[in-house]
Amino acid sequence: MAQIKSTSGEGNRKSSKSNQVINPFTKILRATQFLPDSAQSYILSKAFGKIVPYVGTTGIVYEKVTANKLVVSLENKKTVQNHIGTVHAVAVTLLAETATGFILGINLPSDRVLLLKSYHVNFYRPLKSGQIAATASLSDEQRQYILDTAKGEMVIPCVIEDRNADSDRAPITVEMTWAWIPKSELKQRRKGTVK
Repeated sequence: MAQIKSTSGEGNRKSSKSNQVINPFTKILRATQFLPDSAQSYILSKAFGKIVPYVGTTGIVYEKVTANKLVVSLENKKTVQNHIGTVHAVAVTLLAETATGFILGINLPSDRVLLLKSYHVNFYRPLKSGQIAATASLSDEQRQYILDTAKGEMVIPCVIEDRNADSDRAPITVEMTWAWIPKSELKQRRKGTVK
């Protein structure tokens, strides 16, 4: 199988774990792995936006997508601002949800479905201008746990970066708790046969 491209200095390495997971996300990654970074980012943003239509309407850009790390960004423009001209809390939360959800999605076998269970956000200072980014990471051990566990949950921390800030203090901290269950169980729940 093809390897998943790393867009940082890590180089292209085969990962037996990432090659074991085949789902719509990994198929897209494999199809774009040899494109230049800017072309890959554009195609991933469009393709993933079609998989999750609401995310596709927000202007989120997928900058780096690997099995261990995902970075998405959003321009701080009027359409994502609140009544006082800073980035709206919901826009930041969506950015964090996208980063954490997609990194889990990349590592989740196709016979399972992921669900956001809860999240906790702390706002320390407003995001006034420029670009914001969200980074979610998984260790190899976490990835193996996801692969080996048919039904589970995991807290995925997310780092929010204010790229034009003159402060080193993180503007926001976010923890998203994601769960996953077999698709067969979801079907049974919809029919009302499983509680």
